[in-house]
Amino acid sequence: MLTNFEEGEMAIPKYNEFMKPILVLLSDNKIYSRRDVCYQMADVFKLSEEEKSELLPSGKEFTYENRIGWALTYLKKAGLISSTGRAHFQITELGHKVNSEKIKIIDKKYLMKFDGFKDFQTPNESIPKGGEKITKGIIKDESPQDTLERAYSEISSTLVEEILQEVINKGASFFEKLVVDLLVAMGYGGSKIDNGRVTGKSGDEGIDGTIKEDKLGFDQICIQAKCWDPSRTISRPELQKFVGALSGQGSSKGVFITTASFTDGAKEYATNQHSCKVVLIDGKSLASLMIEYNIGVSIENTYYIKRIDTDYFDN
Repeated sequence: MLTNFEEGEMAIPKYNEFMKPILVLLSDNKIYSRRDVCYQMADVFKLSEEEKSELLPSGKEFTYENRIGWALTYLKKAGLISSTGRAHFQITELGHKVNSEKIKIIDKKYLMKFDGFKDFQTPNESIPKGGEKITKGIIKDESPQDTLERAYSEISSTLVEEILQEVINKGASFFEKLVVDLLVAMGYGGSKIDNGRVTGKSGDEGIDGTIKEDKLGFDQICIQAKCWDPSRTISRPELQKFVGALSGQGSSKGVFITTASFTDGAKEYATNQHSCKVVLIDGKSLASLMIEYNIGVSIENTYYIKRIDTDYFDN
């Protein structure tokens, strides 16, 4: 049962200070929207109207809502809560277990005991058992530039996951159009609208779309689009079908794009093709390209890091 914190003046809680109360709130197994969680947390911490109205330096989001958003993200990455839909959350069995342990404080150090959160924090690093020393080192010894880079990496990692979930929710037809939009944004097909299209026909031999390689359309790239659950894998037989479909279309170039991932066997098969060129784009690569080419995303904030102009002072 939720209880209010001690009365009196207090600053807006840090994001990690919201984690435990959120987990307690969700312990009733109900599904809560992010808006509901923010409303409940404002009541738990007795936030004043002034505190609830405080904005981030960018002026685009309320500070306490932003911190609650990160608390939800971290709890989700650790597997203590799950997302049941866009901005809707529910506690997991693991979350119930943590609640039963009567943990007083949940923070990054505590969450590092969960593999999902470890992978989220350092996706490209091998973390020894325990992870505490590395976590402290990252926080304590990093430069301001390192802090910015790490924060950017965390935000990007979260955005990749959110993009994939949105794409999967939209379904196969939307996905087929999306991949053509992305390839056009990357410079394929030129500026003419008919240089990129979705076939959408039965009996298309497994080719979901085509796009011209350049503005004049001298060559054609065939597209295979698989909107599958990210936990699934695409194996060699699927690639063999696609290569066969390329031959049937008289094309020597193809791109296989999916929200899932490829097995090592599939990657090896694509690499060893000599009669045609096949490019594989898995879910994470797809989302990263969408971010890079501004497909389905928008710029929230721009930060400029400035340094001394030595030429000005020397002259």
